Amino acid sequence: MSNPLADMEKPDVIFCIGTNMTECHPVAATRLKRALAAGARMIVADPRRIRLAEIADLYLPIRVGSDVALLLAMAHVIEREGLVDQDFVAERTEGFAAFRDHVRAFTPEWAAAICGVPAADIEQAAIWYASAERGAIYYTLGITEHICGVDNVQSLSNLVLMTGHIGREGTGINPMRGQNNIQGAGDCGALPNNYPGFQPVDDPRNQEKFSKLWGREISAERGPTKVTALAGAGDRFRAFLIAGENTVVSDPDRAHCEHALRSLDHLVVIDIFPTETAMLADVVLPATSWAETDGVCTNTERRVQRLRAAVPPIGMAKPDWWIIAQLAKRLGFAGFDWTGPDQVFNELCSVSPIYAGLDWDRIDRGEYQWPVPSRDHPGTPILHEGSFPRGRGLFKQVTLRDPAEVVDADYPVWLTTGRRLESYHTRTQTGRAAGIDYLLPEEVLEVHPDDVAAWRLVDGEKARMSSPRGSVTIRIKATRRSPRGTVFCSFSFDDTPVNLLTGSGYDPITQTAELKVCPVRIEAI
Repeated sequence: MSNPLADMEKPDVIFCIGTNMTECHPVAATRLKRALAAGARMIVADPRRIRLAEIADLYLPIRVGSDVALLLAMAHVIEREGLVDQDFVAERTEGFAAFRDHVRAFTPEWAAAICGVPAADIEQAAIWYASAERGAIYYTLGITEHICGVDNVQSLSNLVLMTGHIGREGTGINPMRGQNNIQGAGDCGALPNNYPGFQPVDDPRNQEKFSKLWGREISAERGPTKVTALAGAGDRFRAFLIAGENTVVSDPDRAHCEHALRSLDHLVVIDIFPTETAMLADVVLPATSWAETDGVCTNTERRVQRLRAAVPPIGMAKPDWWIIAQLAKRLGFAGFDWTGPDQVFNELCSVSPIYAGLDWDRIDRGEYQWPVPSRDHPGTPILHEGSFPRGRGLFKQVTLRDPAEVVDADYPVWLTTGRRLESYHTRTQTGRAAGIDYLLPEEVLEVHPDDVAAWRLVDGEKARMSSPRGSVTIRIKATRRSPRGTVFCSFSFDDTPVNLLTGSGYDPITQTAELKVCPVRIEAI
């Protein structure tokens, strides 16, 4: 997030797109509710009439996969109406002239025919956001889990640069992280293209730095993504180590995923429960849970926080850092002689510029948000105040692309997937709680009542949902939350393996799967 969580209470206009925040980030969403109570306006763009849409001042019922059309038209209106922050553009950006000429072709009427949102509402959203003293954007996986995820994010960045809603209190472009410490994992280099601290692996200076630290020559090539690793399993890749992820349930195209894992010579899983992925492993190494672990977590607002063990580990469970260090030493790697999490974190601080001013003792009270470049630095709650890391913000000319698969006569219905308030991710933890089972005993498919009747389904009964990759059986729930022609369910339940159907394509840059768009066919049983 470019701005701290506290800033969620401070915008004049809030633009939420591709985020079901009240279910996926319910605690953070209370801050938006406070902002609304204080007089802020909220615009919500989502294919479903989620709770966030119901409390919005303006709801944009966008068709799945058409975010770029909406955002191009909003940029068109901002430019047409003279709402561009010309001083900000002149002082802090580059490429605006070409971008301005580019967006003049994308009218609200053009976008309305594609995304299904009335042209007048597109105009209203653009004018409200651009005219605000403090406008803030919030998004989550509904923006990134598309083959055009990068295009979506760049389109949002264009709106921010046009309006100058960045680098100030109550503004910004704010992606909410999907799980705890996703931000921290990226900070530590759990990415194929970056060393710790987001230092590119293909920079020779970084290669030299980390080769020296780790005591061996390291390739300057970017590492494989999970997509390429699964595609090469059993051939280019003979063994996997999967830590804290239930790949079998959470990944798209489940049949392909299971085949890839079974093709390996050796699969090692580090986890706290016997997940569906762990059941395929040759070796399962028991990890400590959150309450049994001393360590560090960096949350969605870049706040670096100490974790303190509340109870001793059960059985043979060990912290992840210890397990990985033991494996590394047995594989002959130098530099893994840590005796505690404090040494691990202090090493991170010594090699990562964004953590350079921190150490184990300084994060004792969770006061600092990175970057903290020096010992006397107070931290950076708001990013991009006065400048951008690259110097000037760059406008990108984005064009509309269709999803990897679109509806047709054989698969005429849009399926979009997501999460539910009652279950966490693949239910590795919440699925073992009796109280959660009472609230959410099974997965259901949300279908508009008119579609239930037209497709001869029965509310409360099961139906068969199919895509080009397979079929699942799922119970129908008639609800006006889903628009006609679009259905929704979560991917949380192993006995309703929805991700057997998904996986038609990936963003070419990030290789993020298009989990939010999947054409399907639904038939009564």
